[in-house]
Amino acid sequence: MEALRSAGPTNSRQDCRDLLVRARIQLGGPIAAVWDNLNTRLAAGLTRYGARHDWRTTVRLPPSAPDLNPVEAVWPLVRRGNTAFGTPEDLARTLRRELRRSQLRPYLIDGCLTATGLPLAPLTPS
Repeated sequence: MEALRSAGPTNSRQDCRDLLVRARIQLGGPIAAVWDNLNTRLAAGLTRYGARHDWRTTVRLPPSAPDLNPVEAVWPLVRRGNTAFGTPEDLARTLRRELRRSQLRPYLIDGCLTATGLPLAPLTPS
């Protein structure tokens, strides 16, 4: 995994497949991949590969409007390249740590909100 991460984030179909294979080897069992709708993850070759291997379960996230969702701008701040987590606890620990780092830099979160073009004024109760 370290070699894959040190090369920087990549998004080719081959890289996605290699990430799955290495995660399975490292974890020693079946894996579930939660994919967004990036075109390389929807590619026919990767879909066929997944259909041939029963150790892999794929969950596709629904399409969204990321340009209106400030959380979409936060994820690149939290996620650092392709990372496989050994346990759900590893994932939770990493998310907590990175979200804490973001909280210490409020200008980053403000930038994520500003990028949506949505009003930043607090809502007044009606």
